[in-house]
Amino acid sequence: MDRPYPEVSLIGKSEALRQIQSLIARVKDLDAPVFISGESGTGKELIARAIHFRGIRGHGQFVAVNCGAIPEPLLESELFGYARGAFTGALRDRAGLVEEADAGTFFLDEVGDLSLPLQAKLLRLLQEKEIRRIGENRTRSVDARFISATNKDIEEEVESGRFREDLYYRLRIITIDIPPLRERKDDLIVLMDYFIEKYSREIRRDRVFFSPRVQELFFHYPWPGNVRELQNEIQRCIILSGGEELVREEHVSAKINPRRETAAGSPFNFFEAKAEFVRRFLNQALLRANFNKARTAEEIGLSRQGLFKLMKKYKIEVSPNSKN
Repeated sequence: MDRPYPEVSLIGKSEALRQIQSLIARVKDLDAPVFISGESGTGKELIARAIHFRGIRGHGQFVAVNCGAIPEPLLESELFGYARGAFTGALRDRAGLVEEADAGTFFLDEVGDLSLPLQAKLLRLLQEKEIRRIGENRTRSVDARFISATNKDIEEEVESGRFREDLYYRLRIITIDIPPLRERKDDLIVLMDYFIEKYSREIRRDRVFFSPRVQELFFHYPWPGNVRELQNEIQRCIILSGGEELVREEHVSAKINPRRETAAGSPFNFFEAKAEFVRRFLNQALLRANFNKARTAEEIGLSRQGLFKLMKKYKIEVSPNSKN
C-alpha cells in the first residue's frame, strides 16, 4: 500500500549525512522538540520535512513559518490567530498557523529572530500545549510537534540576552547540526549529479555534462550559500550552455570562476600543460572513486604512496572525511 504522504529524499553519501539520517530515524516518531542548526542553504527545512513525513505524524499538516520574513506586528496574529474585532481589520475569527499544525508538525525557521515577548508566548505554548488567540479569553489545546531552526549562533544569542535561556533549553531537547557543504565534499559530487539530471530533465533536453575543469572549480569553491547556491548555479549553467552537451568554464558564474577561465585558455608552456593535465586527471580519478584514495590508486595503477606524493606535489586536497 502506498504511503499517503510524500517521501523526502536527502541526497548525499558523507558520514555527516549518514549520522543525520540515523538520528532522523530515531526521533521521527517522538514528540520531543527538535532544534536544527546550520548555515543558510544547508537544508534545515528539508531535514524538518524528513522528520515529519517519515514519522507517525506524516499524515498531518507540516506548517512552516519563517520568523524573520514576517513583520513583528503581524507575526503574533499569524502564529496564534485572532478573534473578530480584536483589532482594526479583524473582520472574522481566524485560526493561527500553530492551530493548523494540530496533529502534525509546526516548523519555526529562523527562530532566533523572534522578539522576547513572542519567545515568552512560545515557551508557554511548548509547556502547556495551549494557545490563546488575540482578543480571546479562552485557551485552545494544540497537539503539534515543534521543530525549530536557525543559522544564528543561538548560544551567543542567549549570552547576549537576545534569546531566553529557558526557551533555548526547551527547544533543544534533540539537536541536529548540519555541516556546511564545504565540509561535505563527498556530498558535493552526489548533489551535482542529482541536480544536473534534475534540471536537464526539467528543461526537456538530453543530460548535460560538466567539463573536468568546471568540476574542479566547483570542488574548490567554498559554497557559502551551501546546497541552495549549488542548486542555483547548476541550473544557471545548464541554461547558459544552450543546446551544448558540455558545460564549460565560460558558463560558470564569476564567483566560482573569478579568473574568467575559458575552455580555450589552456597553457601553451609544456611543463604548465603537463601539470594541468596531471591535476585534472587525478581530480577526475578521485571523483570516479568517490574520493576513496586507496581505490583511486588501484584504478590508475599507482601505489597509495605514489598517489599521495602526486596529490601533495600538485596541491590536490580532498574532504577530511574521505577514505584513505
